[in-house]
Amino acid sequence: MPLVQSLRLLAALGALAALTQAAAPDDPVRPRPGNFTGAAMRLLPAAAAPALAAAGSQAAAPAAWSGFDQAADAALAAMRKRAGELGIGGVAVVAWFEGDSIQSWSSKMIVVVRLKDAPSGDNKGNNLLAIAYSKAAEMADTLQASGSKARPPLTGEFGWQGGVIVRGQTGYCLAAFSGGKSEDDVQTSQAGLAELCRGR
Repeated sequence: MPLVQSLRLLAALGALAALTQAAAPDDPVRPRPGNFTGAAMRLLPAAAAPALAAAGSQAAAPAAWSGFDQAADAALAAMRKRAGELGIGGVAVVAWFEGDSIQSWSSKMIVVVRLKDAPSGDNKGNNLLAIAYSKAAEMADTLQASGSKARPPLTGEFGWQGGVIVRGQTGYCLAAFSGGKSEDDVQTSQAGLAELCRGR
């Protein structure tokens, strides 16, 4: 039974109990204050109880890292600053995931001067956002810096340097930049990673 219907049924049972108690105040089997919730739960269809329990569990579950957005903004600002010092532009990405293997992550990105390199002649151009996320995706799987040659690149990966990753207290922080020379991308990413995982 959907959760909304279950809650409506619970409310209806509560109203019915109140009417019953008012109509027969001396009835020895009338519902007692404080005991109705348990009785109503026993009357609910079996499927409703797990739904209600799940709703309560989800409401009580805290965010894995409630301060990620603030930390990510600081990390991306540090990457923008370092890229400016190196005279490069491109795309910066930072991400964090909990545990020892990725199941989901939180990430943010910014464009620093340019999103892509336009095609020219025989050069097809570069989508710098796609390349930066490819570096991040490679690290999420290998748990090593991009381009570390931990294994041959998979389809969708380039095996290019420019992404760095570190294990924190509860998960992994990573940063990737695309748009400059490999060594400049790495330095830019290192600046972001140091800020992202401060205190993590």
